[in-house]
Amino acid sequence: MFCELNEINKRPQPFEFYTAPELWTNEYTSQKMLEYHLDESIDAASRNIGFIDKSVEWMVEYFNINSSSSIIDFGCGPGLYTSRFAKTGAKVTGIDFSQRSLEYAQKEAVKNNLNIDYIWGDYLKVDLNEKYDLITMIMCDYTALSPAQRKKLLDIFRGLLKPGGSIILDVYSYNYFHENQEISIYEFNHLNRFWSPDDYYCFVNTFKYEMEKLILEKYAIIDKSSKRFIYNWFQCFSVESIRSEFEENGLGVIDIFSDVAGKGFDNKTKEFAIVARDNKFK
Repeated sequence: MFCELNEINKRPQPFEFYTAPELWTNEYTSQKMLEYHLDESIDAASRNIGFIDKSVEWMVEYFNINSSSSIIDFGCGPGLYTSRFAKTGAKVTGIDFSQRSLEYAQKEAVKNNLNIDYIWGDYLKVDLNEKYDLITMIMCDYTALSPAQRKKLLDIFRGLLKPGGSIILDVYSYNYFHENQEISIYEFNHLNRFWSPDDYYCFVNTFKYEMEKLILEKYAIIDKSSKRFIYNWFQCFSVESIRSEFEENGLGVIDIFSDVAGKGFDNKTKEFAIVARDNKFK
């Protein structure tokens, strides 16, 4: 028992394990994640519907999205942003590794006569021949990736941008890092049976890595016959650190906001959004 508890509470090295795809590909949890996406009242897998409408309205104006625009949304989920972009007449592509979410998105596109190309796959392994005016990555997905994964993703972004094209994504701030605390809890059928339809115990450890400004939520899910671990990483940034990371990869940050709905930047915010372009076309 001591050895098992020791394993459950062990602090891994930064980004030692990467389990993000499991949430979206597991038959049971992918359904739960889709339910969270489609709950219009909460900020869970997606933000609430009012914010999404406001966000898209602002992006359409800010980036001058119209029928001649081409957009790709990385981590598009069930198409909450792509469907709204498509209503402008823009050529829209969504990519995600949740087959369940994409099936929902495709059905909605057909039902509403929207021209959207959905791609099922890992966006770190994407191989596309298209170029885009706008690349979006929303809900702080960027912060779940390791430094090596982020570098690879930024290389992909550069290769997909049209001359003068833009990237918009959001990240967690240092304020988010400082406001979180290291805690350890356990709960029977944690999150109302989110992890399994069968009875289980879930141990949750929140670890902080001061030097890296990194947070980990480590979940140990234990039922009668199995034990599994899920690792949710949250890389936090300052304006200076995200700007530096992009510059090192040939991209320049040209604008900063408190969110992807264009709210003016506030240095007390727990998240912030950046707009970036290839340095060749800033």
